[in-house]
Amino acid sequence: MAFKTMMIPHILTLLSILTPCVNSVVEFNYPPVFNFGDSNSDTGELVAAYGSFLSSPNGQSYFKTPSGRFCDGRLIVDFLMDAMDLPFLNSYLDSIGAPSFQKGCNFAAAGSTVLPATATSVSPFSFGVQVSQFGRFKARTLELLAKGKKFAKYIPTEDFFSKGLYMFDIGQNDVAGAFYSKTFDQIIASIPTILLEFENGIKKLYDQGARNFWIHNTGPLGCLTQNVLKFGTDPSKLDEQGCVSAHNQAAKLFNLQLHALSKKLQGQYSDTNFTYVDIFSIKSNLIANYSKYGFEQPIMACCGYGGPPLNYDFRISCGQTKILNGTSVTAKGCTDSTDYISWDGIHYTEAANQFVSSQILTGKYSDPPFSDKMPFLLKLKF
Repeated sequence: MAFKTMMIPHILTLLSILTPCVNSVVEFNYPPVFNFGDSNSDTGELVAAYGSFLSSPNGQSYFKTPSGRFCDGRLIVDFLMDAMDLPFLNSYLDSIGAPSFQKGCNFAAAGSTVLPATATSVSPFSFGVQVSQFGRFKARTLELLAKGKKFAKYIPTEDFFSKGLYMFDIGQNDVAGAFYSKTFDQIIASIPTILLEFENGIKKLYDQGARNFWIHNTGPLGCLTQNVLKFGTDPSKLDEQGCVSAHNQAAKLFNLQLHALSKKLQGQYSDTNFTYVDIFSIKSNLIANYSKYGFEQPIMACCGYGGPPLNYDFRISCGQTKILNGTSVTAKGCTDSTDYISWDGIHYTEAANQFVSSQILTGKYSDPPFSDKMPFLLKLKF
């Protein structure tokens, strides 16, 4: 049966995820979530920061209007929040519409890297900056709490900073972006430096009271439409799925070291819970078996320009209209985005994000796994 018509498990709270700690069982009552990352989990940060906007058809499948997300609808982080019965996370810089940060805050920004941003970076909000923003967020929250209950419905309580879940999905831009200027060997040699920066950020959050860490590894970068177009012109550089082999190999090596770091930090801080989630395996399985899960296009972009086989052009982004070769053209969305894994050549469709989220929630792709601790078998609200 196709995934889009399947019944899939639903986690009511994160209790089952966070109980692998052998020292104690931590109970949560609607805990907040603090998210750090790039466009894979950006719910409006970069758009708010630059004052720019995403054009339709972004957002068409769920929000019915561009929502600051590089997607036709919801992201993985949205589905995970929904599975915890928590509201979608407001981005840190989004001050319009009386946003509430009572259940957490999202610091992720599209284009962000783990390493400090440079003059040519898409986003100035590298991981270190996001961690600093969190420090400001916490400090300001405590200031407001000291003034009484006036702001209670907008901000988390003080104890939520130690009880909250800290989610991470970042590193894709460090690895994939490096292919434009470095050799494969240079990229692999840079991984320890990237992860040292990540470790330093984790330690700063720990010092701020964070105890529950949820780390996504990076996906199969060689299967992104953009990378196939740029680096896959030589068929010998592609694997059996049509993905760029070098990019996927680099992602695997990055993930191995990220996993080792997660285990190291768990051992170093006995009062913490580190959950490492293998997004690479989930997405690789989806791409390799796309038709089994109800998809028709594993690599071609839904929203783009150029037509088959990739429907992607570096010169024009999803929803944009430009003059190319003397002609006005528009990067339009496909008729049915649920047939596609790739939304715009870089990011996944809502349907693909839903699949990935359902696999995360089985617990089978986590270390430590939590499926054996999950007493619920409920219908997802997706």
